[in-house]
Amino acid sequence: MAAETNGDKKGILLETGTNEFEIVEFSIGDVNYGINVAKVREVIPRTPVTTMPQAHPYVDGLFTLRGKAIPLVNLPRCLNVQAKSEPKNIIVTEINNYNIGFLVENVSRIHRISWKDMEPAPEVGDQSRVVGIIKMEDRIVLLLDFETIIAEINPEINAKLTTIEDAAEDIKTKRSGVHVVVAEDSPMLRDLLVTTLHESGYHFVRSFGNGQDAWDYLQDLAGRSGNIDDHVGIIISDVEMPKMDGHRLLKLVRADSRLSEVPLVLFSSLISDEMRIKGEQLGASGQVAKPEINQLIGLLDHLIFDVPLKNEDEEE
Repeated sequence: MAAETNGDKKGILLETGTNEFEIVEFSIGDVNYGINVAKVREVIPRTPVTTMPQAHPYVDGLFTLRGKAIPLVNLPRCLNVQAKSEPKNIIVTEINNYNIGFLVENVSRIHRISWKDMEPAPEVGDQSRVVGIIKMEDRIVLLLDFETIIAEINPEINAKLTTIEDAAEDIKTKRSGVHVVVAEDSPMLRDLLVTTLHESGYHFVRSFGNGQDAWDYLQDLAGRSGNIDDHVGIIISDVEMPKMDGHRLLKLVRADSRLSEVPLVLFSSLISDEMRIKGEQLGASGQVAKPEINQLIGLLDHLIFDVPLKNEDEEE
């Protein structure tokens, strides 16, 4: 049922371009959690698992789905939450081009809500895995930072976010004069991205945890005297963020005559075929799937300095 609803709603969201998204709500113990439907491939009953030696402590092992072996994360153990009953559902996801299952207690329903109704998570600890909270009438739903969980389990993702190719000194010098605005809600990924941009030579980076704060800042820059190029060179935005998502931010930027020509690149784990179409329709200058930081930096150089893209002919 989740997979069918996901497919239907993707088409609706592509047509409307609203600042809305859907979550699959599930529970562990007394706590209700959510995951963006766009990350969910399907929900299945708990299935037998093959234990893997020296697996990450959060991983129970591998399960098979249509002939493919997929890691299973024991989410109660990962979150250090006591389940009321034996977990009976697996949420199968595709995040950062990586298939992984999450064992949960119960999957209840799908909600369609506005990003404006999702508040950033309060800062209650450095290792918090919650990126936002959604206030329902009778409960609070916590939106989990699944990207951070996967990065903890799969170090290759962190490596791809932090390993960059060397560049010629003239390019590094050019990069140092560009003001980059970043919107990314995951604190861990935001810090990694900003650090990597700094190391590549993009020293002037201003980052925000949601699209609304980034938009407010861009409005301030647009109101200053002089050419907009003097104030902001390029915008990098995640898609999934509280208050305002990346697609809404992109739509507002393109509709503002002062900002409309500023390149905006979507850098997200949600860059699927459907989401890529939506980004193109809204006017994205480019779209890169996390965690391919080298592709992102190559695209920035291309958009700002007209440096040829690698395999550009093949892509076109």
